[in-house]
Amino acid sequence: MSRNLLTVVLAAGKGTRMRSDLPKVLHRIAGRPMLGHVLTLAGSVGGGKLAVVVGPDMEAVRKDALAAAPGVSVFVQQNQAGTGDAVLAAREAIAGHAGDLLVLFADTPLITAETVERLLGELDRGAAVAVLGFEAREAGSYGRLITGPDGSLAAIREAKDASPDELAVRLCNSGVMAFRLPAPLDVLGKIGNANAKGEYYLTDAIEIVRREGGRAAVVVCDEDEVLGVNSRGELAAAEAIWQRRARARAMAEGVTMIAPETVWLSFDTVLGRDVVVEPNVFFGADVRVDEGAEIKANSYLEGAHVGAGARIGPYARLRPGARLGRDVHIGNFVEVKNVTLGDGAKANHLAYLGDGSVGAKANIGAGTIFCNYDGFFKHKTEVGEGAFVGSNSALVAPVKIGAGAYIGSGSVITKDVAADALALERSSQDERPGWAAKFRAMMARRKASAGK
Repeated sequence: MSRNLLTVVLAAGKGTRMRSDLPKVLHRIAGRPMLGHVLTLAGSVGGGKLAVVVGPDMEAVRKDALAAAPGVSVFVQQNQAGTGDAVLAAREAIAGHAGDLLVLFADTPLITAETVERLLGELDRGAAVAVLGFEAREAGSYGRLITGPDGSLAAIREAKDASPDELAVRLCNSGVMAFRLPAPLDVLGKIGNANAKGEYYLTDAIEIVRREGGRAAVVVCDEDEVLGVNSRGELAAAEAIWQRRARARAMAEGVTMIAPETVWLSFDTVLGRDVVVEPNVFFGADVRVDEGAEIKANSYLEGAHVGAGARIGPYARLRPGARLGRDVHIGNFVEVKNVTLGDGAKANHLAYLGDGSVGAKANIGAGTIFCNYDGFFKHKTEVGEGAFVGSNSALVAPVKIGAGAYIGSGSVITKDVAADALALERSSQDERPGWAAKFRAMMARRKASAGK
């Protein structure tokens, strides 16, 4: 649904409990900064304008916001005086917008688009403000949502300002709100700081709206969805929730995971129908696996495209730039980086393929190395279609192996090899009959003499 929506994402928190030099909202879940998750969510609920509020000296957050959502407006909250003050830091964007206002938090990365749509739907049903709440297992310091007899929201009470009866309420505030007001700044500007912390609470907007005749609504979601990340432990908990969702979604779409709890996905992992993923597989960013491929146990993939019907692993590593055609086999302890492999090519054992190409149905023997780096520059190795590279060979780039060529085992190839040729590079074998028996006898005598 297309909406006239301005989303303000609050990203000013320093996150001192993270014990990190990295701003809290740039810590990653499934390979993407939390801020990126929230900006993607904002873009998925009808588009509209985006504004991000950062704290002073948070240039890294500003740059990340612009990279994740080009065109986003970034504002600085100078005084860090509460959520109401943070939203007002985006005053310029709010003043220039005639439509709905959505407030999200960059450290709350697990909210779904469906939940936000339900929240915005309350505005369509006549609410002036809608608040996202949850039933807390342990309400603790969360703000409480105080509802009236008709189920509408009467007030949000911060825990430090709540009465004993209000503290007994388990319906809690996530902080996420949506407004449909003729002049949002008129309401936001009336928020005061007469509270225990002396801060400007965005939550006070509820009572202001109600005094002026507007209705406030509550939308309830699961507590896990509004988990706020303020520590490394909470970051790990959020990662676990995200992964559980992603695995379930992948399996619902036709992926087999033998031990799903051991598979780790990235925010942009794409797995086709009938893909099989064995235990202990890690997908880094930018991985696509086409239909019917099999990723065997203990493999690590990042920046790779695996073709239909391919078989990877066990114990394989695909690095950025690995492009594998249909029915390619990459076996145990094989590493592929920035190499394209044609349909049906194989490297089944203990090989390093770095920078180059392998033609269709070519075979790379065990122990083969693409020697791609001379200490200063990377060079390419090109192996033609149907070529056979014998075990324990070193192909010293830049070098081309012609289609159908054979490379003898143990060769160090430094020059191009013509199509259908045989290339060998090894010393002549020197055999001395009886030498080993004589050597053992001599050494035995020396050992016996040394023991006297």
